[in-house]
Amino acid sequence: MAIIHELNRDGSVKRNFKKIKWVAIGIAAVILVASSLTIVPAGNTGVVLTLGKVSETSFQEGAHFKIPFIQSVENMSNKIQVYETPASAVSKDLQTVSSTLAVNYRLVSEQSDDMYKNVGIDYQTILVTPVVQECFKSATANYTAEQLITERQTVADDVKEALERKLKDYGIYIEKFNIVNFDFSEEFNNAIEAKQVAEQNLIKTKTEQEQAIVVANAEAEKKVIAANAEAEAIMAEAQAQADANELLEKSLTAKVIVYEQIQKWNGVMPKVTGSDSGMLVNIDLDDISSSSSQTYTVPQTEEPVEPETNQEPVQ
Repeated sequence: MAIIHELNRDGSVKRNFKKIKWVAIGIAAVILVASSLTIVPAGNTGVVLTLGKVSETSFQEGAHFKIPFIQSVENMSNKIQVYETPASAVSKDLQTVSSTLAVNYRLVSEQSDDMYKNVGIDYQTILVTPVVQECFKSATANYTAEQLITERQTVADDVKEALERKLKDYGIYIEKFNIVNFDFSEEFNNAIEAKQVAEQNLIKTKTEQEQAIVVANAEAEKKVIAANAEAEAIMAEAQAQADANELLEKSLTAKVIVYEQIQKWNGVMPKVTGSDSGMLVNIDLDDISSSSSQTYTVPQTEEPVEPETNQEPVQ
């Protein structure tokens, strides 16, 4: 498509200045609007500067209008930031301690303008770094090297409390503080290892002694139980024998004794008898038979005596 230009009398192209004017005005308006609009990212606070001076009001995240070419906005992050740094200190017992520290912190939104005004945007280098080192050294000096190991969380809590106390006025909130590791001199590590070995040996010896005592007590208790059982058995046997003797004594009546003597008598009278020339035991027939009250003594049989003769035999 051919473009037709309006020509001047001298043959040059005639310019439409009115049209150019409106185009220029449109471009200027766009630039003006763009300069008047500012966007604060999420998790940030916009510090408003009016001709370089910090304003009393600040912008929260989102879109805002400002005075073009006069006001500017500096974004200050309110997100949690992680700061990790090596640190060294001296313990209460003068042991050199090396450690790695990790601090999680964030800038309080309401104090972002004060932070920018008093410190600037590099507040981590200006504030956080030296305060962390100072608080760690102060807390470590209250503990021995051994306590730093055994009470690590307590030490970390002390450092965190000190950080909060020193940084809260600047608008820095400590979310978390961690002691990543502790490192001591080689001599101290060897001493700790030797102490642990000695303690383990002591515990082992004590345990063995306690086990020996338990075994000895068990053996002694077994012997006592066995002795008691044996004594009870002897007592039971003696009691049984005594009960048997008592029962036997009660059963040995005169009738039984006489009966047993008669049963065991071989019919031969003893060579030696009592003074009554009878049996050694009198038999009371009344005990044997209730029909008679006489006591009989079995007569002693004598061997026949051959008569003596003084006669001489007849020759």
